[in-house]
Amino acid sequence: MVARSDRLLRTAYLLTRDWGTAEDLLQESLAKAWFAWPGIDEPEAYVRRVLVTTYTSWWRRRWRRELPSADLPDEAAHDRHAGPGEELWQAVGRLPARQRAVIVLRFYEDLPVAEVARVLGCQEGTVKSQTAKALAKLRVDESIVKELHR
Repeated sequence: MVARSDRLLRTAYLLTRDWGTAEDLLQESLAKAWFAWPGIDEPEAYVRRVLVTTYTSWWRRRWRRELPSADLPDEAAHDRHAGPGEELWQAVGRLPARQRAVIVLRFYEDLPVAEVARVLGCQEGTVKSQTAKALAKLRVDESIVKELHR
């Protein structure tokens, strides 16, 4: 897992849009996978599935560790991956959890529909419909449309 942890952390970041939360998500996912480790045939695929299901359950519970504060930092924190396409990933971050998971797994992880369905524990048709809905939302997202017309 040491060789794959960077890729899994990037996947967690694309799901959560926050590096600290992504690290927590990956750590919790690895801890959950630890108990099943001896029987796992494909560790990366297994941990990816645990990562997505844990993220989805966090989102459903509106899991938050930090509390809002009236005190704002003097400067904005710089994103490690800011640059071209950042508007797109911000728009992906605004998608519902399930649609975001489908987009990340299909287009960032480049997994086939069947594998995404297996990771998410749903039917291939669900993956296809969630992908279509997510892409439709992204097509009309004003931040992306404005960026394309610059």
